[in-house]
Amino acid sequence: MTVVDTPFVPRTPARRTQPLSLLPFLWISWRDPIRMWSERHFNEPQLHGHSVLGEILVVSHPEGVRHVLTENAANYVKGDLQRRVLGPMLAEGLLLTEGDTWRRARRILAPLFTPAKMATLNARMAEVCHARVASWSLSAHGRVLDIDSEMSGLTFDILSATMFSDELGGEARGFERALNQFLANGARIDPLDVLGAPDWAPRLGRLASFRSARFFERRVTRLVEARRAHIEAGGEAHDDLLSALLLARDENGGPGLSDEEVAANILTFILAGHETTARALGWTLHLLSRQPEYLARLQAEADAFDVSQPRWADNLPWTRAVLEETMRLFPPAPTMARTALADDEVGGQKIKAGATVIISPWILQRHKLLWDQPDAFKPERFLPENRKAVDRYAYIPFSAGPRVCIGAAFAIQEAMIALAAILRVAEVEAVTAVEPRPVHQITLRSSQPMRLRLRARRKTV
Repeated sequence: MTVVDTPFVPRTPARRTQPLSLLPFLWISWRDPIRMWSERHFNEPQLHGHSVLGEILVVSHPEGVRHVLTENAANYVKGDLQRRVLGPMLAEGLLLTEGDTWRRARRILAPLFTPAKMATLNARMAEVCHARVASWSLSAHGRVLDIDSEMSGLTFDILSATMFSDELGGEARGFERALNQFLANGARIDPLDVLGAPDWAPRLGRLASFRSARFFERRVTRLVEARRAHIEAGGEAHDDLLSALLLARDENGGPGLSDEEVAANILTFILAGHETTARALGWTLHLLSRQPEYLARLQAEADAFDVSQPRWADNLPWTRAVLEETMRLFPPAPTMARTALADDEVGGQKIKAGATVIISPWILQRHKLLWDQPDAFKPERFLPENRKAVDRYAYIPFSAGPRVCIGAAFAIQEAMIALAAILRVAEVEAVTAVEPRPVHQITLRSSQPMRLRLRARRKTV
């Protein structure tokens, strides 16, 4: 089933035709890593070579992705570079830990993200979304909104309401400012990290983002300490993520999480959960502003949307398809890097222990061997009747295998409810013909704030 004869092709960075020398490589790694990929990466199943990082294998075919992320996942760990960038805040969180420490934390956290548990959050998510949309006071004349900022505020409100019993309420702007500063400075790949300089050597980006990192640490630490004191004093524990983290026990008889681990996992959910969903919603609304045919289909679904229905998601096939296609084109986490612990063979290529293996959803999900019109926005790829043709390991916006994102179901549910709440009442229109340019700052953001005009819909009776 098709909707438009000529699908929309969003703007992407120009692809190189020649290898990068050291200095341009360091500059691009710091400024915007997705610009380092060449045309070859989108045409060949995998590329092997050596660079300043040592031996590197870029894997862009489903069999290789399955091998690294699932079949031999125990041989591949998060590399030192990722720990150096994110470790100051997330070192004890689920995103960066490895081995027995990770397995224990995953066992403790898994019951918090079961389908049954997620279903209890639907109504609260919808309430928060309706309140945020109502605050826009849309009229027939329309309002131009900074969609990046509004989606950040919306997803933060949802996180606060569902995971922290609104104890973070009212702090969305402060967290957004701190997060933007951290991503713009501290979360960049510093050339000194690439070159393996000692940790005591100052990184300018981390120095520039010190205040934002401290803001997160202090606020979350206070939150954990206050809730811990409340529980130990005999107070009623809230039915939310924070209490669950503090009360959780290892089913294998081990201890629960320390306060430091609880705080690191809260920061992980804020940075890796709230931020990625906000960016997915922003890119989705941008693409809908360019394709009114798809917008109309989602509005029709939103008009009939009822979150109280047990199978409400089944009634939003186009909403989910548009969201999934957006995350194909603009994966919230565009690159994953792993380090091989032992010698291995991937796709016929032998690699040594210590080799860096890169799997980039940005490449994989736009690869010319895997997708028809890979750079075009075609949501019908993900309709139920077509979805089974998409290889599980060709589309990995939430990773795959044992380390698949634990909050994937939460994020999809949140985004679908948010889109339905917005499109039930709003028309979405482009303000300019200039396309936003995606940049890689841990997540995939727009280089400039995305601004869209939202008008109150005129519904016919």
